[in-house]
Amino acid sequence: MSVTTQFDVAGGRIPSSAASPGVRLGAGSLVALSWLVPVLLLIVWEALARYGWIEPQLLPAPSKVALTAYKLTVSGTLLHDLSVSLLRAAVGFAIGGGIGFALGTLVGFSRLAEALIDRSVQMVRAIPFLAVLPLVIVWLGVGEGQKIFLVALGVAFPIYVNTTLGIRQVDPKLIELGRVQGLDNRELITRIILPGALPSILTGVRFSLATAWLALVVAETIGAQAGLGFLALDAREFLRTDVIVLTVVIYALIGVGADSLARLLERRLLTWHPNYGAGR
Repeated sequence: MSVTTQFDVAGGRIPSSAASPGVRLGAGSLVALSWLVPVLLLIVWEALARYGWIEPQLLPAPSKVALTAYKLTVSGTLLHDLSVSLLRAAVGFAIGGGIGFALGTLVGFSRLAEALIDRSVQMVRAIPFLAVLPLVIVWLGVGEGQKIFLVALGVAFPIYVNTTLGIRQVDPKLIELGRVQGLDNRELITRIILPGALPSILTGVRFSLATAWLALVVAETIGAQAGLGFLALDAREFLRTDVIVLTVVIYALIGVGADSLARLLERRLLTWHPNYGAGR
């Protein structure tokens, strides 16, 4: 007897009745399966490094990187630099996310606001971080302000675009139904429009979390006295590839953790949505 399974497609799920025959996997099995390829890559990497196929000066073995992480953690260096980077990312995310959401909401509801704001925002969004970095240094120096500004700048655009798109994509029939039910403008916004736009907004949050770290890496390459970027640059000066690889691994783990947090937020806030919920 065959059973059906459900597959994620573009952040959603195919109903069981529409899925092709296969084996139903539990949530724990799917999580374990998602880590299969990274674990296999680590095993192959370790084997190649141990048997001399990879020069340790170019790419040290995972065991060497883990030992370096332990030593830096015991000394307190890693935890200090990690906490500094996390604080910069959190403050920049809060500022940029708030600005992006506010502008996206304004443009989403008002064609006049779109005419006044959107073109300028899109022009700024097209400027690469490295191009604007010299100007930001002239404005803010190389202190914390410069780093937080770059993170906020990178975070604001994904949330702005997805907030605007989410509001514009709410089904007009739902709005009309709300008016028929006697809802005023405030109730339409809070009970229909914003909940309908929430999947798109949370997608913007997921994109912006990744962009926040990208912007922070760029920001911490200039004048930083602490942080993961500073740790990597300092290690480069002494050819400590194990420390450099460690910072890259930490960035990857933070990215996975941030995305998992965003997915958890989706499940909690979108329990009413058929494509989300506890079963996802």
